[in-house]
Amino acid sequence: MLRVGLTGGIGAGKSAVSSRLAERGAVVIDSDVLAREVVARGTDGLAEVVEAFGPGVLTADGELDRPALGKIVFGDETARRKLEAIIHPRVRARAAEIEAGAAADAIVVHDIPLLVETGQADRFDLVLVVDVPVEVQVQRLTAQRGMTDEEAKQRIASQASRDDRLAAADVVVGNSGSLADLDRRLDEVWATLGTLRHRQGHGPDTKR
Repeated sequence: MLRVGLTGGIGAGKSAVSSRLAERGAVVIDSDVLAREVVARGTDGLAEVVEAFGPGVLTADGELDRPALGKIVFGDETARRKLEAIIHPRVRARAAEIEAGAAADAIVVHDIPLLVETGQADRFDLVLVVDVPVEVQVQRLTAQRGMTDEEAKQRIASQASRDDRLAAADVVVGNSGSLADLDRRLDEVWATLGTLRHRQGHGPDTKR
């Protein structure tokens, strides 16, 4: 099994890369999806969030009110860390369960937006970073998500810097061009991953 950590800044197009790797045969484990799953209605994760932040983070239907919770934790590092301490261990445990069910020769891609910020690079055989210049991130966030320039720059600044992500990368996928360009690059990356998986099964561990 080859374990790949996939990350990229907001607006870089990581979801497009993730879906295309899945189409090529990767087992993709999406941390954003799992982060919602572990605080779904009726879970102990949601109960702990309510205990930490109060019943005001629930909707009338008993679901997590994400905008309400976001207002509490955005810009408040102590509150954010408290939330992360509830969610991150549960996400990692669930990801490990899914990985354990994958085939022994699988390429397992862990899609983790905050991989660099949470210091997880060394957990994987290889780290793949989706990269675009900051100005492209801003352009996409304003055009596709309706953010103002200031909001976009604030969101970008709240994440690891571009340099920090690139420093953690074993493979970089530039995604400033067309989808056709992205597909061509991912064909190359997929071939590289396949070669590494083969070598891993016949020699020393590929882990950095």
